[in-house]
Amino acid sequence: MEPVPARFDLDKLARGARSWRAVAAAAVIGAFLVGGVVGWMARGASAAAPSRFDLFTAQALDAHQVYVVEVRHPVEVTGAEREHLVQWLSKRLDHELRVPDLEASGLKLVGGRLLPGPSGPAAFFMYEGSSGERFTLYYAPTDSPATAMRYRAADRFAAFYWVEQGLAYVVSGPVDRERLLRVAQAAYEQIDKGKP
Repeated sequence: MEPVPARFDLDKLARGARSWRAVAAAAVIGAFLVGGVVGWMARGASAAAPSRFDLFTAQALDAHQVYVVEVRHPVEVTGAEREHLVQWLSKRLDHELRVPDLEASGLKLVGGRLLPGPSGPAAFFMYEGSSGERFTLYYAPTDSPATAMRYRAADRFAAFYWVEQGLAYVVSGPVDRERLLRVAQAAYEQIDKGKP
C-alpha cells in the first residue's frame, strides 16, 4: 500500500486550522484586554470632573426645583422672622450673610432654610412675586477664587452665580434670562454694598 500524498494528509490540515484558530482567538482576547485596560485608564480623561461651580449651582437649582412648588412648607423660617433667619443661617455658615431686599424688583421674602451644601451647610432664601413666580438665593461657603457673574440654564429653570469673599451665590428662577439677570444684579448690588 502506498503512502497518502502530503497534500491529502487531513490530520496535518486539521492541526494547521486549529492552530490558526487558536492564534486568532488569542489575538482577539489580547486586543479586548488591552482595549479594556486603556479604556479604564482613560475613563476620566474625556469627561473632566465637575467643578465646584458646577456642584453648588447644580445643588442650588435642585433645591430651587424642589421647594418652589411647595405651597405649605417652602421654607423653614418665614420672612416675617427675617432677623432671626439671617442670624441663624449666618451662624450655621460661619459667614455674615447679607440678604437683599428685592421689593423694588417686585419680590417679597418668603423665608429661608438650611440645606446641605457641597462642603458643609448652605443657606437658601426664597422670594415671590405678585404673580406667584419664585426666585431663590443660595449661599454656600467655598474656597474657590472670586468670579464674575455667570449664567447656567437647566430645563425649566436657570441661574446666575458668582463667588466673592469665601461665599458662592446662586440666584435661581424661571428661564426668562432678562428677568433673572435683573433680579441677580439687584441681589448682587445689595450684597456687595454691605461688604467691608
